[in-house]
Amino acid sequence: MSNFDFKTYLSPFTWRYGSKEMREIWSEVYKRKIWRQVWVALAKAQYEVGLVSKEELDDLIKHQEDIDIDRAHEIEKDVRHDLMAEVKTYAEKAKTGGGKIHLGATSMDIEDNADTVRELESLILVEERLKALLFAFQEKIKKYKDMPCMGYTHLQPAEPTTVGYRFAFYAQDLLIDKKLLNLVIEETKGKGMKGAVGTAASYVKLLDEKGAKDLEGKVMDALHIDASIIANQTVPRKFEFLIATALTSIATSLYKFAFDLRLMQSPGFGEWSEPFGEKQIGSSAMPFKRNPWKAEQICSLARLVFSLSNVARDNSAHMLLERTLDDSANRRTYIPEIFLAIDEILVSATTIVKGLVINDVQIQKNLDTYGPFAATESILMGTVKKGADRQEMHEVLRELSMNAWQQITANGSNPLSTFLATDKRITKFINEKEIIALLDPKTHIGLAPKMCDEILAKLIHETSA
Repeated sequence: MSNFDFKTYLSPFTWRYGSKEMREIWSEVYKRKIWRQVWVALAKAQYEVGLVSKEELDDLIKHQEDIDIDRAHEIEKDVRHDLMAEVKTYAEKAKTGGGKIHLGATSMDIEDNADTVRELESLILVEERLKALLFAFQEKIKKYKDMPCMGYTHLQPAEPTTVGYRFAFYAQDLLIDKKLLNLVIEETKGKGMKGAVGTAASYVKLLDEKGAKDLEGKVMDALHIDASIIANQTVPRKFEFLIATALTSIATSLYKFAFDLRLMQSPGFGEWSEPFGEKQIGSSAMPFKRNPWKAEQICSLARLVFSLSNVARDNSAHMLLERTLDDSANRRTYIPEIFLAIDEILVSATTIVKGLVINDVQIQKNLDTYGPFAATESILMGTVKKGADRQEMHEVLRELSMNAWQQITANGSNPLSTFLATDKRITKFINEKEIIALLDPKTHIGLAPKMCDEILAKLIHETSA
């Protein structure tokens, strides 16, 4: 932080949220380095067809790393064009080759291809983060797949599930996200070298039709990206909308996980809690607080991602005819921020999952309090199979359940197990031993452990690839 001047506005993403690696990808210096990579790749291809001399090319390569942002900004004050200011800054250093920089190109041949390079590097970093998170979930599913806990629907006690099965739900969502992310990585393309309106007319004038296509291929090969078949002045903004969609999908999955964790950490549930540092402060006013602040931060940043994805959608829809400029300013902001927000969300989620505290005592308490209700369905079916009237037995179980709920409200304990085991209307058909067996939550978790094993196999495949 000592490198920053805190006397002026800084984005929280400058220093608070996101990793050093992601910030470097979206730094001003790195952007200009990639611009120069495109110019050098173009010059190399033009050297091969005699448009650039060996001396000019060598000079451009020699000064490729001489980034001088202060000088570029000084020039930009006069020319009012950031890319042309960089051309002039580069040419001042490369006095021999500077006259050939940007030959045949339009600004977006440079900027959009450079942005595609950075977007793909960012997507690959996101994929690495996602794999680390999936591995953390894998470990939790493996450890807790057989551990019963109370399941909740409508935020009310329902039937038992397992802790591992709940983790498996989040992991399955993230596996879907990973497939979408991989598809987007595969489909994302650069503009290519296509000139002012995408027809490559300037390159055809310099060379010919075949020469223009060959030149584009060589530049794209040097940048390690593919070119879109069709582009206008810009690469289709549809690609950035797809990128934003994939990132929003990840944010959606982790919003649910983080929100569920916040519920699980609340006193009404008390089954999970995010890791809490020895010297961590939960509240400036209430020293006892242990707030789920990381989970809350994930939800907060996820909501930002949701809103930023709308910008990507609008840019794709509003790119009128061959190009309008109303996407330019917002892309400088939303693209870095959506990547940095997802970066922070994934790192935070991985930290939480690895250090998540599972409160065995509270899980068992909730099972003891609410689990007996889940047995009523099994008892209903068991008594009817032994000759009971289904409607009459349903009324008996409803009556006992309502009485039990009153006891829970009054003193917090659930007497339903005793009610069921001693009510003669029930024991007439099934005995106390059978009732006790039906009350065991482990007998009411269905295929949860086996389905956890299924998702574990997929997770192992994805995290080991």
